[in-house]
Amino acid sequence: MRVWKALLAVLLIGAVNTAYGADKEMKVGFVYVSPIGDAGYSYSHDKGRQAIEALPGVTTSYVEAVPEGPDSERVMQNMARKEFDIIFATSFGYMDPMLKVAKQFPKTVFMHCSGFKTAENMGNYFGRMYQARYLSGMVAGAMTKGNVLGYVAAFPIPEVIRGINAFTLGVKSVNPNATVRVVWTKTWYDPATEKEAAKSLLDVGADVIAQHQDSPGPQEAAQEKGVYSIGYNSDMATFAPKAHLTAPVWNWAPYYTKVVEDVRKGTWKSEAAWPGMADGVVDLAPFGPMVPKDVQDKVNAEKAKIVAGTQKIFVGPIKDQNGEVKIADGVVATDPELLGMTWFVEGVVGTTK
Repeated sequence: MRVWKALLAVLLIGAVNTAYGADKEMKVGFVYVSPIGDAGYSYSHDKGRQAIEALPGVTTSYVEAVPEGPDSERVMQNMARKEFDIIFATSFGYMDPMLKVAKQFPKTVFMHCSGFKTAENMGNYFGRMYQARYLSGMVAGAMTKGNVLGYVAAFPIPEVIRGINAFTLGVKSVNPNATVRVVWTKTWYDPATEKEAAKSLLDVGADVIAQHQDSPGPQEAAQEKGVYSIGYNSDMATFAPKAHLTAPVWNWAPYYTKVVEDVRKGTWKSEAAWPGMADGVVDLAPFGPMVPKDVQDKVNAEKAKIVAGTQKIFVGPIKDQNGEVKIADGVVATDPELLGMTWFVEGVVGTTK
């Protein structure tokens, strides 16, 4: 659904040489893998869609809960035949279908979220969510009492593994004695399964539950147990107000606005884009009232360093679960290394399968 393989850092492929002019009516389509009412991943993308819908001369359309594979190809072909100017497909499994459709409609701009393939009229994009994951780990590490944190994880792909690692590095930066236990659900949106996975972590003593799925199920399980949670995608505090500490969240409006404006001006170029906190695409949700001010201040200070570019997070020495140094002392991990990450850092309890 999201990043699977190493994405080469910003690779310019070419430009779609169509300058529309400021008064051109733009038609923009979105393809979502889950319902926009999930309060999670597709919801966050749809908030971005709503932002560009408000721009002068822009109309948008979307199709939700589209399975990855042939169904997505059909949906994208339908939009292209209706002469949509831009089509955003927001799940990893849409990559190959989009590439196929892009070749059929060379005058349409195609944008794929989380993949690694490009074409002259197809770019890809994602966000540096690991930055907010690190900060949320700091909160979790400061709030745990038993030093056991649980992480309900979707699929064992680099995007998710990278997020778990960043979260754990954040935890260990404030609490070296804490560990992060991982359970895989092999789901992106299955509230019942994700809630049960959280319960299994609670049963082994986890007193903070983090997640990488789209439903609030893990947070609800944490609240029912009387412990804390870290959300994802959007601020889901209303689903578990007594448990919700904070959440790494998306804000796609700045990036989607930029793409629309670039296409309209004729300056859009196919590239692999990876914006982060400094670009306003990734952020941390407001802290819950249970988070002490000194913890908030410490996290906000670290956030300012990330935005300024002085805190890179994956800076060595960093060891894997076996104690082997994976990132040498003083070395900053490259984007290709981060985008292809398939190993867990020291402090994670679980396997990458």
